[in-house]
Amino acid sequence: MEPTTRQRIADRLRTDAATASQLGEALSLPTHVVYDHLEHVSRSVDEDETFLVAPPACRDCGFDGFDDPINYPSRCPDCQSERIDEPTFLIE
Repeated sequence: MEPTTRQRIADRLRTDAATASQLGEALSLPTHVVYDHLEHVSRSVDEDETFLVAPPACRDCGFDGFDDPINYPSRCPDCQSERIDEPTFLIE
C-alpha cells in the first residue's frame, strides 16, 4: 500500500527540516495544500516524537511572534513588510 500524502510529509520531516515550499516541491503539491496537511501532521505525530516549528520571521525587523506558527503570513504586523521567511518544520 502506498503511503498517504501526510505520511510522506511526516517521513520527510523525520529525516530533515523543511519549509512548506520545499515539501511542496519534493512532493509535487501546491504550498497551500502542504500547510493544510502540516496542521494534521502536527497533531498526529507519535507520543515519543515532537513536531518542531521554527516560526516565520520578518526579514526587515525580525518580528517572529506570529499567532499561528504553522502558517505563512503575508506581511509583518509590526513593520508591514512582506519580506517574511517561511516557517521550518521538523519531527524529532
